[in-house]
Amino acid sequence: MLTSAISSSAVSATSAASTTSVISMTTWTGLPEYGVLAVIALILLLSAKEILSASKKWDSALNCSLNMGIAPLLVAFTAIVVFKVAEIV
Repeated sequence: MLTSAISSSAVSATSAASTTSVISMTTWTGLPEYGVLAVIALILLLSAKEILSASKKWDSALNCSLNMGIAPLLVAFTAIVVFKVAEIV
C-alpha cells in the first residue's frame, strides 16, 4: 500500500514538472522592453554631441564624457535591432 502511494505521487510530480517546463519555454526574454527609452537617450546624446561640437565649450573631456554614454547605448541599439529582426524572421 505504501509503495503504490509513493509511486503515484512521483508520477504526478513528474507530469507537473513537464507542464511547468513547457510554460517556461514560452516566456519572453524582456530585453527590448525599454528599448524606446534607450533609443531616445541615444538620439539625445548624439544631438548634444553634434550641437556642442560647434561651440566654444568643446574639448576632449566633454567628447570623452559623451562617448562614454553613447557607446553602451549603441550596443543596446544594435541588440534591439537584432531582436526585432529575429522576431520578424
